[in-house]
Amino acid sequence: MTTDTAAGIAAAVAAGRLTAGDAVETALARIAALDPGLNAFTDVTAPRARARAAAIDAERAAGRSVGPLAGVPFAVKNLFDVAGLPTRAGSRINRERAAPPRDGALVRRLEAAGAVLVGALNMGEYAYDFTGENAHDGPSRNPHDPARMTGGSSGGSGGAVAAGMVPLALGSDTNGSIRVPSAFCGTFGLKPTFGRLSRAGSFPFVCSFDHLGPLARSVADLALSYDAMQGADPDDPWQAPRPIEPVADALVQGTTSLRIAVAGGYFARGGEADCFTAVRLAAEALGAHRTVEIPEAARARAAAFIITAAEAAGLHLDRLRTRPGDYDPAVRDRLIAGTTIPAAWVHRAQRFRSWYRERVLALFDEVDVILAPCTPCRALRIGQATMELDGLTVPARPNIGIFTQPISFIGLPVVAVPVRVGGGLPLAVQVIAAPWREDLALRVAGALESAGVGAAPTAE
Repeated sequence: MTTDTAAGIAAAVAAGRLTAGDAVETALARIAALDPGLNAFTDVTAPRARARAAAIDAERAAGRSVGPLAGVPFAVKNLFDVAGLPTRAGSRINRERAAPPRDGALVRRLEAAGAVLVGALNMGEYAYDFTGENAHDGPSRNPHDPARMTGGSSGGSGGAVAAGMVPLALGSDTNGSIRVPSAFCGTFGLKPTFGRLSRAGSFPFVCSFDHLGPLARSVADLALSYDAMQGADPDDPWQAPRPIEPVADALVQGTTSLRIAVAGGYFARGGEADCFTAVRLAAEALGAHRTVEIPEAARARAAAFIITAAEAAGLHLDRLRTRPGDYDPAVRDRLIAGTTIPAAWVHRAQRFRSWYRERVLALFDEVDVILAPCTPCRALRIGQATMELDGLTVPARPNIGIFTQPISFIGLPVVAVPVRVGGGLPLAVQVIAAPWREDLALRVAGALESAGVGAAPTAE
């Protein structure tokens, strides 16, 4: 097991082949060497990381358990609370806020499992973004081509993992913000079921859609980190009361008993041909021949847009009134537009959401997992404002998420699996399961990885 993955580092530290201190120093050295050209990090917490690593090494020397993620360096999107750092959420305004007294819930859980926080990561302002560009901190740059986007809004998370600066990062996903960077940067990403992982100690975007989850270079690393982060949290009123259901051991079960289908209709058009080739390659590797149609997916995306805009505008209304000039203009204009949406539209969108959820969940009576493209294109150039879809020129920023938005609209668990098609930039496939069945999505992702179809490419 190599020491460029979280599982490999933890195993080496537990066995005494590697110290946590050396693992952290390697990560800090890579950040220092690579980040000036990639702009993934907004904060590097080196003194804290070194102190934490020293404590882990002392625990191991004393013969005590050091946890399943011992010595694993990780970083978090800067909307997660990190004690002593303002939770900027990609914004100018937030960095003036008082620093939180303690870390966010998932940061605490990863460190309780032995992981070591090394910094906070760049993101689109207030997570209202699919590009990875930030008007205040500059754009995250794709390690495979620094002239290209990382995708957003968890752009720093995707870039940091793809470049090998850290083996594990946390991001958030409201409409696709873990899955899009996973696709553009070529990492694995997990968007859990809505309400599965605590969101306490993170800055919200759209409370009824927000998810938190990991990005990594292997499925095993997703599973290890996900298991460490599970558990009820009274500080998160949105969290669903579910028992802890470890998934790491389920990866070895294989997929022969699973009913796997490909999403047709809406999910089989409107993108570049290679995006659908990636889905075909995944389906062939899994022996999946069935096609299902997710009903009214285009309408689901439209309803998600309405709810997103209205909820986000409500959250930011006071700041929009007093400090409009401190926003990224593109974000500000969408937030202002959200303030004009009639309440009747939001009500209709929510009613449709209930209908759509029932219809999509009915599909899982017939299949266990659905495959779909992650993005309609490979990573666009930084600053690119438009893209071609179905022969039409459309705005790039909102349309990068055409395939992710209808899925997070009803909170389904998804693993983004990077699939190499030809010699170009990475692409990814969504592996979608029923609520609370992260284990199935991860099993399928693991099978694709074992077959060599799913792999996180090394940035040149």
